[in-house]
Amino acid sequence: MFVHDPVSGALPGALPLTRLRTRARAARRAALIVLIGAVALLATAQTFAERSPTGQEAGCVAALAVFFTALPALAATQVLWWSRARAARECARGMFAPETPAPAPLRLLVRLGVAAGWAVTVLLGLALPRLFAESGLYGTAGLLDRAAGPLGLAGYAAGVFFALWWARDVAGMLACAVHRRGSPGDPWDPERGPRPRRGTALWAGAVAGTAALLGARAHLWEPGLPALSAVFFGVALALVARMLVTDE
Repeated sequence: MFVHDPVSGALPGALPLTRLRTRARAARRAALIVLIGAVALLATAQTFAERSPTGQEAGCVAALAVFFTALPALAATQVLWWSRARAARECARGMFAPETPAPAPLRLLVRLGVAAGWAVTVLLGLALPRLFAESGLYGTAGLLDRAAGPLGLAGYAAGVFFALWWARDVAGMLACAVHRRGSPGDPWDPERGPRPRRGTALWAGAVAGTAALLGARAHLWEPGLPALSAVFFGVALALVARMLVTDE
């Protein structure tokens, strides 16, 4: 049985758990911002390199630099997110839940979205050799083409492992729903109740703008370079605003 602290009025461990969950949400926000920003910037740089009548070589170099910068940035921010979320879950489980609950549906959807972001990033990276070849940089195109093989194999292997992991979690969630197993929930949960979600529109705008940039890269629509720049800066502004809006 949990007894309130007579001084602060909080349950034992409530403040450390709140700090851990706040840190986890901040890490999640940073990881998603980096992921969306990397995909948007890479798609924009490649589209500029492909369509600009001048500066194709500079666009190719910029796209290559963005790609090799994005990979470690994505990995670092998502590992930080995972470690902080795990610390928060372990703290909550130690305080309240003797049994680990299955992942919530929203968490599974977020994981699927992150995996899709990684897949798009790798696919854009695999398009770099052809982009360099079309720009006349055949030497660099050959080097990138040789590096694309191991990158593609690593991406396929990661995709298979993710699919197995995700399917296992989906099966666990369905089993808990059928048999009503798992944790009954925290007796004190700071994430319960309504919280302001001022960042939802910003997330939606950034994702929609990134999808438009990917559509332009895939030739689903043919915007001019000024319109393409406007869409990219719209995505960048939405991500910067989302970084500043900490309430969720």
